[in-house]
Amino acid sequence: MPARLLVIEDDPVLSGHLRDYFSERCYRVSVCAEGPAGLDAAAAGDYDLVLLDILLPGLNGLELLNVLRRQSPVPVIVVSALGDEQARIQGLINGADDYLPKPFSMAELAVRVDAVLRRVALERVRPEEPQWESVGKLVLCDHSMAAFYQETDLGLTNTEFRLLQVLLEHRGAVLSKPFLYQAVLHRGCGRHDRSLDLHISHVRRKLRDAGAAESAVRTVWGQGYTLITDNL
Repeated sequence: MPARLLVIEDDPVLSGHLRDYFSERCYRVSVCAEGPAGLDAAAAGDYDLVLLDILLPGLNGLELLNVLRRQSPVPVIVVSALGDEQARIQGLINGADDYLPKPFSMAELAVRVDAVLRRVALERVRPEEPQWESVGKLVLCDHSMAAFYQETDLGLTNTEFRLLQVLLEHRGAVLSKPFLYQAVLHRGCGRHDRSLDLHISHVRRKLRDAGAAESAVRTVWGQGYTLITDNL
């Protein structure tokens, strides 16, 4: 079955380009131009992925995403003219799977869409029996994609869980950014792409808030990141 894509975008020219481009790539594409209607459509469970603008009439895209995450796990890629770091951070905190600032090339967007759908397909073949991993006071449940520190739920997004899981699986090793982009986000990293850095920052903050040492996830300058299990 072709993937079902929902575009929530109030610019009729851009939404038309997106509809035509992804339709030619054999996606089934629907378009909503307002926030409330987009939220209703996204929460209904009829789509495999949502492309979401931020500046929408009726309901801000970040507010829409915050509400949607309480109703549906549907993957979301935010595409917005608000490309500053704070907007990207807020989009990812609110549960976006990826963030692409405007203007962007259709080719790059297509790569990111394919990567998110590929990751979702891999998650759907997870074993039904819960698989637990633990080190120190940190416990990860593969089946529910939940992580706990000192029995406190860290409240990780799916992407943050995958990141922490990969770091745990390779604990003690320094993992390069290109490796983590492929293993966690299932795509390559662009020259100015800071998505991974933002996810790392969120994982560190949530571990710290639960009582873990600040240096548990360590940056090795010029090489990548590593999980220091002695600090857990």
